[in-house]
Amino acid sequence: MEPTTTIDPQMLKALIKESVREVMQEEWFKFFELLTPYIDDNEQAEIEAQFSPTEYNDDDFLDVTDWFSREHQAQ
Repeated sequence: MEPTTTIDPQMLKALIKESVREVMQEEWFKFFELLTPYIDDNEQAEIEAQFSPTEYNDDDFLDVTDWFSREHQAQ
């Protein structure tokens, strides 16, 4: 007979919650990837020529990178 290990219910809940969060994040990334249209190098070059990044001031943009960090998602 194998020994059994007991786990605190709060610890189990936290473990399950984190696992579900990880799976949901993976699935969201897959979903976003499906929604993102593919463009070839020529089309990308046309876009960059028409909308040159040098024409825009960095102050006109908001850096939202941190919105997708683990720390921010926990809030």
